[in-house]
Amino acid sequence: MGAARLARVTSVFDRLVGQQHVVDELAAAARSARAVSSDIALAEDGAVSMFSDDSGAGTVPVRSSMTHAWLFTGPPGSGRSVAAQCFAAALQCEDPDVVGCGHCHACSTVMSGTHADVRRIVPDGLSISVKLIRETVQIAARRPATGRWQVVLIEDADRLTEQAANALLKVVEEPPSRTVILLCAPSVDPEDISVTLRSRCRHIPLTMPSVSAIADVLTADGVDAETARWAASVCGGHVGRARRLATDDQARSQRTQALGLARAATRESTVYGDAENLVRTAESVAKSISAEMDEAETEELRTALGAGGTGKGSAGALRGSAGVLKDLERQQKSRRTRLQRDVLDRALVDLAALFRDAVVAAYGAPVAAMHPDMADQTHRMAAYAPPERLLRCVEAVLECREVLDQNVKPKFAVDAMVASIATALRR
Repeated sequence: MGAARLARVTSVFDRLVGQQHVVDELAAAARSARAVSSDIALAEDGAVSMFSDDSGAGTVPVRSSMTHAWLFTGPPGSGRSVAAQCFAAALQCEDPDVVGCGHCHACSTVMSGTHADVRRIVPDGLSISVKLIRETVQIAARRPATGRWQVVLIEDADRLTEQAANALLKVVEEPPSRTVILLCAPSVDPEDISVTLRSRCRHIPLTMPSVSAIADVLTADGVDAETARWAASVCGGHVGRARRLATDDQARSQRTQALGLARAATRESTVYGDAENLVRTAESVAKSISAEMDEAETEELRTALGAGGTGKGSAGALRGSAGVLKDLERQQKSRRTRLQRDVLDRALVDLAALFRDAVVAAYGAPVAAMHPDMADQTHRMAAYAPPERLLRCVEAVLECREVLDQNVKPKFAVDAMVASIATALRR
């Protein structure tokens, strides 16, 4: 975040872009939470739950606007995890007048990820295990050490295994009096979050911020106006991606490579080579992102196990710890796989949006383009193939995303996708 941006931050909620309705709702709940916290403190045993459901929020006393379990949903880039983190900061905020002031020690530590009473689970691998959830829940059931609440924030809750979701459900159904659970997921679809878990949470839906709102954030960070407007118009509503496109040559190159598959599909001699290059690029990006983290984690673990010592018995310090190191290697490999799929999925979303723009152009629909800078190409695509074939291309990309989520090797999935696209375009 640039210096100009920091200067404008007067609340943690300033980090939410184009979500004023969400800010208002969360701020009201945080104010209510202070009253609830006081009520619990005054209770004789300190374990009486003061929460109530939110069915009548806004028309009942202020205390009922706070509850113990929350579900933040929205498409990638909408800011669902940011909203959850900001809410966690507002719950712990020490300012007597402003909830989520952004300046007190509690707000600063929550936003930096170092608050003692806020546990943030960010899945490194393909799923969130039941072991991790059980360990986190046991700690979160304790009384807060420094703050008002014990907060558990779970990003990508759609990656909870069935066992992990069931373990979490037990806590959501019978919450400790000072524990708040914040879940983040793409949607309320049963494939993203279990129906039972969803029914126990208060739902906060987030929407895509507007192009102008994203551009304003980028210009505040020091990006020139023209670049900011371009990045905001092609990022698909994802603020973080807009920032990368505006400042990172590699991110722009990856986007160009992904969009190039549409034209490559019409040339049988090069299409599979281009597809494999896309997969290799995703693998290379994932390795570069994880390499530094892997090295630091491995060295930290080896040091904890006694490596590098010079005292008596130090030569055998790592003896018997091979299994621990192997477990770490497996976790790191799972993280690299997840990163590769995330990078590849972003490329596929761009490609699907390009075909979608071509369908829109074919029908002359008054709909905003996802890739307005590619208007010439999308109009050529609309002239080259009828809408039904272009729609089949969109379906091929979406099918590829689905099979990748089912652990199909990326090379095979992408090759099958470009074969389907080539067939549709050349038919």
